[in-house]
Amino acid sequence: MIIVNRRIIGSLTLTLVLTLGQGALSAGPSSAAHAPIARAHVAHAPIAHAPITHASATLAPAYAYDESRCGNSSGRVLLTFDDWAYSDPRRATRIGEYLEDRGIRAAFFLIEEFAKEYPDIVPTLRRQGHWVANHTYSHQLLTALTYEQAEQEIENGVHSDLLRPPYGSYGEREKSIADSLGYRMCLWTIDTLDWEEAGDGFRSVDSIRDRVRDAPSSAKRNGVVLGHLDYNYPDAVPGIIDDLEEDGYRLCRNDGAVGEKVPSPLDCAD
Repeated sequence: MIIVNRRIIGSLTLTLVLTLGQGALSAGPSSAAHAPIARAHVAHAPIAHAPITHASATLAPAYAYDESRCGNSSGRVLLTFDDWAYSDPRRATRIGEYLEDRGIRAAFFLIEEFAKEYPDIVPTLRRQGHWVANHTYSHQLLTALTYEQAEQEIENGVHSDLLRPPYGSYGEREKSIADSLGYRMCLWTIDTLDWEEAGDGFRSVDSIRDRVRDAPSSAKRNGVVLGHLDYNYPDAVPGIIDDLEEDGYRLCRNDGAVGEKVPSPLDCAD
């Protein structure tokens, strides 16, 4: 039985995408030891999912973990960044620095296959006050793998206790594997759909910004925004923050460096 009702729209075809443009944020120095990695992208597709909570059958707890909100019960909005900036790996730490300067904590779900080639990026993000969590080793569709393959994909991912399965897709088997390895599932309440093609490129900064601004208040309060490091989402983030704050929402508060573990409930509020 599938715990989360998901259907991946379209085929999971591979297309080669190289993000060549400069981000809106100023570029920092690149690593001399590593060249940017060209990545064969797995197409992203929208996934329908319903919030899941776990509560005792005999005693209603004060706090019940909600996978679609990643344990966020602070009233604030958590920005999240998936995958990897394949042609500009240090885009992650630049956006991390920008958010740190604005007093905002985010969560980065990185693909370990690439993160291991730049071993300073994960600790830098954590020093900047951002949670860095598991997005598996190589971004495979877990439900299409054998038990052993799925277990290896999760076990060999970025060390944390929070897991975002690729495409948000998993069933009871994958949930059981994650539980056995000490992981909580983390999904989202707002999908920017930044991977969608538009004209000669992908969804624009303004369109991504509109996706968040037009989301219902129920998706923003205690909400989780999903975007990707290698599309236009990082460039849209400054405007997204401004829009949310103008509408009276607050972002997850950054109060300094963090470790591998992500607290539950999330430590987002004052």
